[in-house]
Amino acid sequence: MTRTVSTAPPPTPVTKRDRSSGRRSRHRGPGRGSWQQQPLRRLTPWLFLLAPLALLITFTYVPVGNMLYYSFTDWDGVSPERNFIGADNYTEVFTRPEMFRVFAVSLYYLAASVVQIVIALYFATVLSFDLRFRNLFKGILFFPYLINGVAIGFVFLYFFQDGGTLDSVLSWFGVDNDHAWLGSPESANTSLAGVSVWRFTGLNFVLFLGAIQSIPGELYEAAQLDGASRWEQFKHIIAPSIRPVLSLSVILAISGSLSVFEIPYIMTDGATGTSTFVIQTVKFAFQFNKTGLASACAVVLLAIILLITWIQRRLVPDEKVDLV
Repeated sequence: MTRTVSTAPPPTPVTKRDRSSGRRSRHRGPGRGSWQQQPLRRLTPWLFLLAPLALLITFTYVPVGNMLYYSFTDWDGVSPERNFIGADNYTEVFTRPEMFRVFAVSLYYLAASVVQIVIALYFATVLSFDLRFRNLFKGILFFPYLINGVAIGFVFLYFFQDGGTLDSVLSWFGVDNDHAWLGSPESANTSLAGVSVWRFTGLNFVLFLGAIQSIPGELYEAAQLDGASRWEQFKHIIAPSIRPVLSLSVILAISGSLSVFEIPYIMTDGATGTSTFVIQTVKFAFQFNKTGLASACAVVLLAIILLITWIQRRLVPDEKVDLV
C-alpha cells in the first residue's frame, strides 16, 4: 500500500501584528470615521444643553438685560412709556448718602456669617468622625435650611415679640425681661442676624461635611499611627483640603450679607433701623413707583458684589490641594 505524500506548503502562521491589523481593518469600514468626524455625535452634547441654556437665558440673562435698560429710563413699572434719561438714576444713587448708609446694617449679617461658618465647620468636623447618633445630628443641623424664609420670619416674629417665646423661656430661669427685642436698631439687627445664623448654618455645614468626607481615609489612619490628635488632624489634613469650599463659603457670606431681604422684610419691614439695600430697592420699585431708580440700585449692588468677589479671588486664589 503506497502512502501519498502531500506537497502543499504549510499554512503561514498569523502573527499578533497581522491579527491586530486585520481587526483594525475590519473596524475601519468604508464611510465610517472617528467619533469627532461624525457631525451628529458632535452635536449630541449640545442638544442636551438646549433646555438648560434656554432656561438660563430666559430667566437670568434676559431679566438682567431688561434691568440694565430700565436703569436708564424713568419707568414707573406700570406705564407703557419709558423715557430715556441717561445716567440720571445712577447720579441720584451716588449723590444721596442715605442710599449707602443702609450698608451698615449688613455688618451685623456679616458678623453673623462668620459665626455660622465657625459653627458649621466645628460640627462638620466632629460629625465626620464616628459618633453616636451622628445622622440625627446632621438632620437637625440641616433642617432649618429647608424651611421657607417667609415661614421662618413669621415664626421668629412671635419668638421675639413682647411676652413671646423668648421672654417665656427666660422667665423659667428667673430672668424678668421687659426689653423689646425688635424695638431698637441694635437689638433688632442683632436678633435678625441671630435668625440668619440659625437658618443658614445648615448650608455651610453640608458644604463642609461633603468636602471633609471626600478626604481619603488612609490619611486619617496614617495620622493615627503617627499619634496625631484630632486637632492636628484638622490642622494638617482637614483644613488644607477644604480650602476651596471655605473660600466659596466666604464669598456666599459676603454676597448674602449685602443682599439680605426675607427675614428683615417679614419681621420689621425695614423699620427701627433694620432696612437693607434690597429692602430699600424694593420700596423704590413697588411703593414709590420708581422702577428705573430701583433698577439702577440693583445694578449698583450687582457691581459691588462682583467687585468684592473679584478682589477676594485675587487676594486668595484657588490652590490645587493634593494630600495623597
